[in-house]
Amino acid sequence: MTRINLLSPRLANQIAAGEVVERPASVVKELLENSLDAGATQLDIDVEQGGVRGIKIRDNGRGIVKDDLSLALSRHATSKIITLDDLEAVATLGFRGEALASISSVSRLHLTSCAEGEPEAWRVEAEGKDMATSVRPASHPQGTTIEARDLFFNTPARRKFLRTEKTEFNHLEEVVKRLALSRYDVGFRLNHNGKQVYDLRPVQDQLHAEHRLANLLGKKFIENALTIDVEAAGLRLWGWIGLPTFSRSQADLQYFFVNGRVVRDKLVAHAVRQAYRDVLYNGRHPTFVLYLELDPGTVDVNVHPTKHEVRFRDGRLVHDFLFSRIHKVLADVRPESGMQGVAENPIQQQEPQIKDQANLGLGHPSAARDASWMSSGQNSGHTPNSYTPKDVPTTGQVTGQLSAVSKMNDFARQFEGEHINPETGEITPVVTQTPPLKSTNDSSLSVSAGTGRVREPMPSHAMTPPLGYAVAQIHGAYILSETETGMIIVDMHAAHERIVYERMKAAFYAKSVASQPLLVPINVSLSQAEADLVEDSHDVFAQFGFKIERSGPESVMVREVPIILIDGDIEGLVRDVISDLVVNGTSDLLQARANELMATMSCHGAVRANRKLTIAEMNSLLRDMEITERSGQCNHGRPTWTQLSMSDLDKLFLRGR
Repeated sequence: MTRINLLSPRLANQIAAGEVVERPASVVKELLENSLDAGATQLDIDVEQGGVRGIKIRDNGRGIVKDDLSLALSRHATSKIITLDDLEAVATLGFRGEALASISSVSRLHLTSCAEGEPEAWRVEAEGKDMATSVRPASHPQGTTIEARDLFFNTPARRKFLRTEKTEFNHLEEVVKRLALSRYDVGFRLNHNGKQVYDLRPVQDQLHAEHRLANLLGKKFIENALTIDVEAAGLRLWGWIGLPTFSRSQADLQYFFVNGRVVRDKLVAHAVRQAYRDVLYNGRHPTFVLYLELDPGTVDVNVHPTKHEVRFRDGRLVHDFLFSRIHKVLADVRPESGMQGVAENPIQQQEPQIKDQANLGLGHPSAARDASWMSSGQNSGHTPNSYTPKDVPTTGQVTGQLSAVSKMNDFARQFEGEHINPETGEITPVVTQTPPLKSTNDSSLSVSAGTGRVREPMPSHAMTPPLGYAVAQIHGAYILSETETGMIIVDMHAAHERIVYERMKAAFYAKSVASQPLLVPINVSLSQAEADLVEDSHDVFAQFGFKIERSGPESVMVREVPIILIDGDIEGLVRDVISDLVVNGTSDLLQARANELMATMSCHGAVRANRKLTIAEMNSLLRDMEITERSGQCNHGRPTWTQLSMSDLDKLFLRGR
């Protein structure tokens, strides 16, 4: 018969260490969080052999009194929470009280500390062999030094799972980087095998905070980032979001902090992805460093052993707040502000000039760099490429959609030559004023061939528009335009495609979505919980033209669908939306599918390569592009035009010679 026995303290601590101490980076994370909770303003980290051989962390925090040194190495011992009320509103990084006990059970741990106001320091030592501790006097300034040597020396099976020294140090460096991004008021020094890796001084103003960002994430990130600082409903979001042109092939430059704690949360990731949905290619990932501040009582941090995940009390509110604010910042980018920020030599990147704001504490973002996004994105050396909106499938991938596209062709044509007010949805005929070319004084009306629309020339004293005046067509695919500072090369297919796409989308959502009853309703079998969710989320489906009714305890009936999606897999789409609602509490799949079809139609309806355009038609296209960008909707992931300054042209000319 198997009897029930109490685990020995040593074995219990080693089991706990399996959750807390995965690798040297885990040790550094736990120790640094303790130092930050102790009020440290300077942290020195020295590691040997990727942290496997030795980790030493020194801080200038409040320290630990003599009587608590041995207790600090015990399980479930902490100074951060006392009652259940403290647990329900955790305001510190650590709170479980298992870190030091777990680390000491798998390493040789030495802890030296001098408490605030105490005349002398004390040192406690513990080894995983027998967990016994001994306290003796030591010499140390106010603060604490913790040294963990020979990690996993008594658990060789765990040591076998460690990677190479370089890999382990990369994980450790990432931990330091995240904490350095979370606390700008704290200095960090990181040394590896005696060589300095980081020396980050405490900062209190915007300029130096962005210098720290540049040191940790690279200068390109801060040159291609927009600042954000908004508050609403007890939530505050601030930080930096990367331009769509600065996307990545993987989600390796995404940092999100909740009350100073770095998290990887599905709800947050979904909200940010949805905000970038219409401005990035499929498979590309946005870049951001964002900080969310809210009442600690409205977020539960005790849901994961490593504290990497959180749970919000009102997840829908947080999701909608993040999506709406990030989407608005991206939509507010204007091309003319970027044109003003183009220097005489845009190829040479300039150091951003940000005014110091000493009263911002951890760093409220400033908007001074918002005007430089076009110069950093449009002048990065990219040649004009044919742009396809994010949701457009590539050639050969458009399957099962052509019938829906053909049915919507009339819908697409009716918006040719119409302007949609993005705020009111009002549709009015577009009468674009095209200025005369500088080489002519003709003041007569010009007519775009094939359109029949009369275009009045702008007065000669008017300022040159942002995209300038068309001069010529190059290789049947690009428009060469002249501006006051140089030349602009515009991809005419990409520009026209985006114009058509944005007009169709604005008109589609401005009107009530047309739906069509099904001759034979579709019965979808679900679980009872999913069927209840469909009933509760009736508005989510109704706003896109779906009419879904409960037909049984575990089934629903789809009776009407939007015309644009009528030939799709309706049952599969409904199930996908329900899955999205279960996981995220919201869903954007219906809108994404509609955008995908409209993007496909705009691609087929845009002007094709090798079509000869007149000067008037080219100027008309440039003006329409400006109107579309000014409406705040045209923020795509790849530029449709490239700016060349006079110095760029001089360099090209000299290179050609």
